[in-house]
Amino acid sequence: MSKTVPVGREPVVRAALKLLDEVGLDGLTLRGVAAELGLTAPTLYWRFKNKQDLVDEMATQVLIDLRGGPGAEDVPESWPELTRSFARDLRAALLTRRDGARMVAGTRLRDPGVFKSMEAALRVFAAAGIPPLEAAVFLKTVNDFVLGFTIEQQAVVSASGARTPGYELDAREAAIDPELYPLSRRVGSVLLDNFDASFDRGVDYLVAGLRAETESGQPLSC
Repeated sequence: MSKTVPVGREPVVRAALKLLDEVGLDGLTLRGVAAELGLTAPTLYWRFKNKQDLVDEMATQVLIDLRGGPGAEDVPESWPELTRSFARDLRAALLTRRDGARMVAGTRLRDPGVFKSMEAALRVFAAAGIPPLEAAVFLKTVNDFVLGFTIEQQAVVSASGARTPGYELDAREAAIDPELYPLSRRVGSVLLDNFDASFDRGVDYLVAGLRAETESGQPLSC
């Protein structure tokens, strides 16, 4: 028999994340989460007004779990190291969940603890002479790169490692005329494979860009 008593936030979010891994973001519903918990669907509406409200909480929980390791006082002391650590850790967290990057992208985070991590990161940049507004632009760019890169990766390869039909490397190469497009044919491994190396290289480009700006002697614009 279904329960009708209210249930706490975290058990619902954990159940929703479990269901996400089974059905994906498009298949996730409040009714499905309620069934996972043995509840009636209306029981959840007192806490989550709609699916997006729940997804916001799910994304927040993923980032809370990400921060569950080193505290804000344990952040790297150099901004390039901090950037690489943040980017890799965020991507790793997103990859633990089916459609993890799509789930987090564009959500409204509900945990004010995010400001503790943000404050610690901005202080590292400030210590290197990079103003907070400029650092925020940079960190937002890194965040957006991680989300976009991971969305593309999860569209090609599932969390289990299964490749989505239509994204086979051999099929791509076979479809491209080597006489007409020899260069395009050669880059398939960057687009459809070797994700870790491509990701790290992309972060390197971002770090190199800000380093060049800081070493140019020109005042940062923000």
